[in-house]
Amino acid sequence: MSDEAQASFFIPGATTIGLVYSNGVILASEKRVSYGSMIMSRTGKKVFRIADRVGAACAGLISDMQVLVREIEAQAKLFEFDAKRPMTVKSAAKVMSNVLFGRRLIPLITQTIVGGMDDDGPAIYVLDVIGSVLPDKYAAVGSGAQIATGVLEEGYKDNMTQKDAKALVLRAIKSAVRRDVMSGDGVDLFTITKEGIQEESNNF
Repeated sequence: MSDEAQASFFIPGATTIGLVYSNGVILASEKRVSYGSMIMSRTGKKVFRIADRVGAACAGLISDMQVLVREIEAQAKLFEFDAKRPMTVKSAAKVMSNVLFGRRLIPLITQTIVGGMDDDGPAIYVLDVIGSVLPDKYAAVGSGAQIATGVLEEGYKDNMTQKDAKALVLRAIKSAVRRDVMSGDGVDLFTITKEGIQEESNNF
């Protein structure tokens, strides 16, 4: 087996989505943790709380996700303690970008969507392994991203209701799970509004 084929074999998969709707943000990811053709876990958590109204959804190595999110969560707490106000969504994405860029020679293998609600309204930002930051209204990352993005593009509308936004996210993940063998086993979902983060888990 060539080095390129070996590298492809061990790339972990996921289908992870972020979406802005009228009054908030939805972050979601399925639960399967796989390496090549091996399913390591059916209960992997890839959606994380960073602050009271900011979260992150990841695709990649679980260990790298956890290291990255713990670092940003600590930075957000220190900022709030020092500035006496919560870190904005954009600032959280920028801090994460700096951490990823600082590790670019030995990168954290994760694609990340940072999303949340602040005084500027709902927002999501997409980051790659070396810290590029792209704002968007909806996004999908991971091995199932191409399939999920097609569903999101077809169904997304500005100022969607929470009900419609959640239904679209679940439909996109289900579509990806049907075709991507590296995704599956249910979904963890954060709904982030000005009231905070509501977490739920669905099996399908």
